[in-house]
Amino acid sequence: MIKVLRAPWVLPIATPPIRDGWMAVSDGRILDVGTADVLPDALRGAAIDTADPSLRDVVLLPGLVNAHAHLELSWMRGRLPPCDSMPAWAASLMALRRGEQVDPVPAVEDAIAAMYASGTTLVGDVANTDVTFGPLSRSRLSAIVLRELIGFRVEDPAPPVDDAQQQLDAAPRSARLRGTLVPHAPYSVSPALLRRLAAHDAEAPLSIHLAESIAELTFLESGTGPWREVLESVGAWHPGWQPPGCGPVEYLDRLGLVGSRLLAVHGVHLSAAEIDRLAAAGATIVACPRSNAWTGAGTPPIEAFYESGVRVAIGTDSLASVDTLSLFDEMAALRRLAPGVPASRILRSATLDGALALGFGAELGSFEPGKRAEVIAVRVPEGLDDVGEYLVGGVRPEDVVWVHTPDSR
Repeated sequence: MIKVLRAPWVLPIATPPIRDGWMAVSDGRILDVGTADVLPDALRGAAIDTADPSLRDVVLLPGLVNAHAHLELSWMRGRLPPCDSMPAWAASLMALRRGEQVDPVPAVEDAIAAMYASGTTLVGDVANTDVTFGPLSRSRLSAIVLRELIGFRVEDPAPPVDDAQQQLDAAPRSARLRGTLVPHAPYSVSPALLRRLAAHDAEAPLSIHLAESIAELTFLESGTGPWREVLESVGAWHPGWQPPGCGPVEYLDRLGLVGSRLLAVHGVHLSAAEIDRLAAAGATIVACPRSNAWTGAGTPPIEAFYESGVRVAIGTDSLASVDTLSLFDEMAALRRLAPGVPASRILRSATLDGALALGFGAELGSFEPGKRAEVIAVRVPEGLDDVGEYLVGGVRPEDVVWVHTPDSR
């Protein structure tokens, strides 16, 4: 059965917004999009729907993509106050994690439900355990679990990588739920382990926290500062490690991580030259500005990201460092920091560019023929002229409705 959805606005993302547009769907897949006054002969006689009987003034757009979240930390919501030092905030998180035995699953399930309700269809979930696989497999979300390895003292990376891969292989998997191994950060993963992970899966995204704090730059330049103190305090410091004496992008470049698969998460303290290097490599920067403010990491140079031409995706990080996992809230934060960036670029970051970075670009992120019909309708004011600017200004979850198309989940 072919169904044609009509709405005052349709945002294909890959092409400009369509006023008074339509989308044709069959078997849960997109057939085509267009304007109301041009309906192909093949669609004449198809069922016409206004997306939802309760909706009138809406915009249809693809489900959003959260390119960086830590769902397993959802139980920490409200437990870690804002801080003015990223290493100090991280030390508090580690202490909370060591000090309490908590079943994280209920909080993970609640977080997933809230993400879906606010319009998210795909998440890049960064995890230290396999606890989120079950909740994700039972949810409506598509996901890639980026199983994060930490080990600054690791000299032989084969045992920890092989062990983590065995756990990954035993976890639930499907076309909608994938998994891969990634490193945590330059200050928490040994050079040997970074090299091994760079070569581990040539087809999968390679995510890493990068240039998140000034302390990271100090650590790589001289081997001193707050991150060394944190490593020493938890018994993870390697006395034989020699600082590379360079910035984080050059360090990763030397170890073989910089390329089109790389997701450089945060990038708060990247220089213009480093941003250009990532752009030239086809890498993605994942911006998480609300979390950066909460943890004391700083303010990311959002406009510089976009000006460089690097692919920009958007993440929320965890409920330990933000109030919500809503991509609309995160887009609003980007808009405040980068008023000169076109709304269309921010919307692409929250949809297609995130899907491409996570390896789901052929399925999700835009309204193009053959892609899955993962469609949300957002209520908008009547007579709206600039729908893109309205969306990046912040949207309440109650104004988001999922449009369930024929044979969609």
